[in-house]
Amino acid sequence: MTHRTPLTGPAVWAGDEIKASTRWIRQFPATAVTELDAALEAVKAKGLEWSQITRRDFPLSGLDGLLDDIRDELENGCGILKLRGFPTDRYDEADLRRVYFGLGTHLGTPVFQNRSGEMMRAIRDEGAHVGRTYGETKDQKGATFLSSYARTLTNGSLRFHTDRTDVVGLLCVRQARAGGVSTLASTPAIHNAILARRPDLLDELFQDYWRSRFGEEGTTKETAYPLPIFGLRDGKFTSHYSLTFIEAAQMAPGVPKLTDRQKEAIDILMQTAQDLCFEMTLEPGDLQLINSHVTYHGRTPFEDDFAAGKSRLLLRIWLTMPNNRPLPAGHEILWRHIEANTPRGGIQQMTM
Repeated sequence: MTHRTPLTGPAVWAGDEIKASTRWIRQFPATAVTELDAALEAVKAKGLEWSQITRRDFPLSGLDGLLDDIRDELENGCGILKLRGFPTDRYDEADLRRVYFGLGTHLGTPVFQNRSGEMMRAIRDEGAHVGRTYGETKDQKGATFLSSYARTLTNGSLRFHTDRTDVVGLLCVRQARAGGVSTLASTPAIHNAILARRPDLLDELFQDYWRSRFGEEGTTKETAYPLPIFGLRDGKFTSHYSLTFIEAAQMAPGVPKLTDRQKEAIDILMQTAQDLCFEMTLEPGDLQLINSHVTYHGRTPFEDDFAAGKSRLLLRIWLTMPNNRPLPAGHEILWRHIEANTPRGGIQQMTM
C-alpha cells in the first residue's frame, strides 16, 4: 500500500455523515455509579490523591466490557467517542479528579502533558498571564506569539491540531455561556480528499516539516525537529500536526524555510479539514475521547459568565493505549516508541 492509495474503513468519515450517526456515542451505565463510589472511598481511605491512583487501587470490573468496546472503537472504528452521563455533579472537584483519573487508568495509561510532569489539566480561560506562564515569544513582526499550550488556556479559538498522545480525553464539567464547541475532522478522510484533488500536494504532506518543541520540552523556539505531517505503516495511517509548532520553528535560526509547495499543502490541509469537520457539543457529564492518529480537533472561541455559573471547565487526560497502532520509521523523534501495543507519547519531563 502506497500513500497514493485511498484509505478505507470507519475512520474515514465526513462531518455530515458522522453527525447523523450514533456509532460514536456510548452511555455511562447508571449502575456503575455504585462501583465508582466504592472505588473512590477505597482510594480516599488509603489517603491517595488523584495523581497517585493506579489501576489496582481503583477496581472497576463492572466496566470491563464497555471499556473494551471504547478502546476498539477508538483504534479500529471511527476514532472518536462521546461517553455520556459521567456523574460529574455527584462529586466535588477533588473527588471528580480521583474518579476520572481512576477510570482513565482502566482505559489506557496516563502520560505527561507538559515538561513539569502534569497528568491532568483543567482546560479553562486562565487570563492574561498564560503567555508568561506557559510560553510566549515575539514573531518576525514583533507581535506576541503564544505557545500551543498557552493558547489552550485562553478563551480563543484553537486551529485543527493533534496532541502528542494516542488518545485525548476531555471531560466536560461546566460549559461557557456561549461558544467553546469542539470541531473534529477525520485525517484519513482529509488524506483521501487531497489525493483526489491534488495528489502532488499529498506527496508534500508525507515529507518532513520542521516543528519546534517550544511550549513542550523546549523553553525556547530554537528546539526544532523534522517530521512528516502524514505517515503510513502496515496499512495504518497517522497524522501529527500543529501549525503553531511549524510557525514557531520558522522563527528559529537554521531551520529551513517553508517552500511555496509546503505552504500550499498546509493551506489545502486546513481548508479540507474545515470542509470535512463536524461540531461536537459537550454538555456537563460528557467525556470526549479522540484517537490523535486519525482525528484533528479544534474549538470555537467562548465567552464565560461567572455570575451565572457558566464558566467553561474541561478536565483533560492524555492516554497511551494498550491496542495502539504501529508508527512509521522516523516517528521515534516525537513518540520515542513506534511499535504497536507499546507505551509511548506524552511530553518528556525536565531534568534538573
